Amino acid sequence: MKPSWKPIDHIELLENGEAFFPAVFEAIGQAQREVLVETFILFMDKVGWGLHAALLGAAQRGVSVTLTVDGFGSPDLSDDFIGPLTAAGVRVQIFDPQPRMMGMRLNMFRRLHRKLVVVDAQKAFVGGINYSADHLADFGPQAKQDYAVMVRGPIVEDIHRFALAAAMPKQRRGLAWWPRATGSQGTSRPDASMPSWASFVSRDNRHHQTDIERQYRLAIRAAKHELIVANAYFFPGYRLLRDLRNAARRGVKVTLILQGEPDMPIVKVAARILYSYLLRAGVRIHEYCERPLHGKVALADDEWSTVGSSNLDPLSLSLNLEANLFIWDKRFNQHLRERLQYLIEHHCQHVKEPEVGHRLMWRLGLSVLVFHVLRRFPGWAAWLPTHRPALTAATATGQASEVVRVNETQLDPEQRRA
Repeated sequence: MKPSWKPIDHIELLENGEAFFPAVFEAIGQAQREVLVETFILFMDKVGWGLHAALLGAAQRGVSVTLTVDGFGSPDLSDDFIGPLTAAGVRVQIFDPQPRMMGMRLNMFRRLHRKLVVVDAQKAFVGGINYSADHLADFGPQAKQDYAVMVRGPIVEDIHRFALAAAMPKQRRGLAWWPRATGSQGTSRPDASMPSWASFVSRDNRHHQTDIERQYRLAIRAAKHELIVANAYFFPGYRLLRDLRNAARRGVKVTLILQGEPDMPIVKVAARILYSYLLRAGVRIHEYCERPLHGKVALADDEWSTVGSSNLDPLSLSLNLEANLFIWDKRFNQHLRERLQYLIEHHCQHVKEPEVGHRLMWRLGLSVLVFHVLRRFPGWAAWLPTHRPALTAATATGQASEVVRVNETQLDPEQRRA
């Protein structure tokens, strides 16, 4: 089935919290009817309280406001934070909250990792930026490098329908979802007579398990001269790795921008296991060393690009709930290329040719083991905890006022016809 492409009236790249937070808060401040927000992380710092003020102001103006956060990523919202929101009429929902065991959070699998905002069904934000101060440069050396987009136009209809159905699962039989946005015969480029198109693609654990990965693979296989992938947590499946290697071997300039100063050291170790496999095929690898890289963006040739929440690792590709916007727009593609090229030239370290001798043999042996794991991980993921998660309506007392069991996704077409 071909991707569901919709025209774009306007699209804007938002780099880091300095661009993203003011744009989101301004849009919420101008909302007249409805605000829908989904996020993985919401902290009670200056950014979190900034979102709080924007949502509270909108609700007090009579705007319908729904805020959904993940129970693992946002575990400690206080009564002082939630109370004023719910009192003003904001629907505050927590995705799959679970009690701690001996002070530890163990519910780390199958998380709501999407970052979406839709305002008045007219303007939408999609990306990888959470609501926390570590997305601002003044946070210090651990401030994250990240991206989102703001978009207007017919594509927002799709994003709005998805976000509304996700926020109100009890009512979503009347909120028809569209067929999965995937394709098997190339990238299914939209009508070339229109300059700007986008497709909103989600990943869940029931009906759309590989949709985002499939769109990446279609673009990689169709690329003719250039691919740039900037991804925070790079440990993709075997098939995507093979596609990158094959693209480089057929003459495509393949460039990866990966973490050089990761927020979790294991990320760097995992990615480096794959370096020899990719470098020997001609893939160029650059490690971003200015601060932790948190972005999840890519581009191919002169028009295709993507921005979203999905990393290229087992959690995002096989477990978490994710959303990416896939874009056909020459100007946007060029602007994203310029920003990524700036990172390469000013803040990245070029990874040289693979080592030789004993260490190379050790790495090659480890790589063989890793590839076998990656090849089988999607199947193994089905063995991991898989209960029906709940959207819990938060109250000022921290107790659940309502629990709605959801299926981690919108209803599929077969269910809608029931």
